[in-house]
Amino acid sequence: MKKNLLIIGLLIAGFISFSFVQEEDTIPEVEYKVITSIESIVSNGLGRSRLISSNIDRNYEDFTSGQTEEDNSRNKSKRGDIRVKDFEETKLLNFYNIGGIRFQNIVANDAVVSSKLTSMAKEGWELMFINSAVESDSGKGDGQGIFVTRYTFKRVK
Repeated sequence: MKKNLLIIGLLIAGFISFSFVQEEDTIPEVEYKVITSIESIVSNGLGRSRLISSNIDRNYEDFTSGQTEEDNSRNKSKRGDIRVKDFEETKLLNFYNIGGIRFQNIVANDAVVSSKLTSMAKEGWELMFINSAVESDSGKGDGQGIFVTRYTFKRVK
């Protein structure tokens, strides 16, 4: 009886340790996606604001070259090959209109962006990082400016 219990115990321990080894060896494949919002801060509402995301992937290695002390030739990849024409574009409102800053437009953009983030979460994407930048009016005669936010997502395949 004790011998049988010992054998059963060893078998159970073997199965448990085998299942741990299987889990360790399996590294999940992860994919990343970046969504960018561009909101115009051009006065008088003349700019364009969008939420954009690519529908296709690009392999960075196709456009990357390495340089060494012996070989410092420049990257010969073509810019046209990098361009993406298959993308999703969602209209957003500009921060300014003829009357100046328009808070209703900002809130409306927040609602649209929140909807997109919620939709992506339902598709299994996890929001990892948010990066923002502003290029604003640099003085008299510039009249240019954008507020850019990049949302980086991760999903386990």
